[in-house]
Amino acid sequence: MKSGFAVIIIGIIMFVAGLVMFYSIELGQTNPVLRLVKNIGTFTGLLGMGVTLAGILLNIINKNQPPIQENSEI
Repeated sequence: MKSGFAVIIIGIIMFVAGLVMFYSIELGQTNPVLRLVKNIGTFTGLLGMGVTLAGILLNIINKNQPPIQENSEI
């Protein structure tokens, strides 16, 4: 597996984990531990988006491009 696809998969897993942590806690919680879990979910979700974007860019950069052929006979 290429490194770009691995980074994309890790980013998607991070994003989903962040969504689960964020939406599993109800709004207006006064318990500091639950608020911390919700904030960690937000941070993890945003990091997951960034890691996924980095994997997509890494995949685009590492694609094999055909060599440029110069024709001197015109």
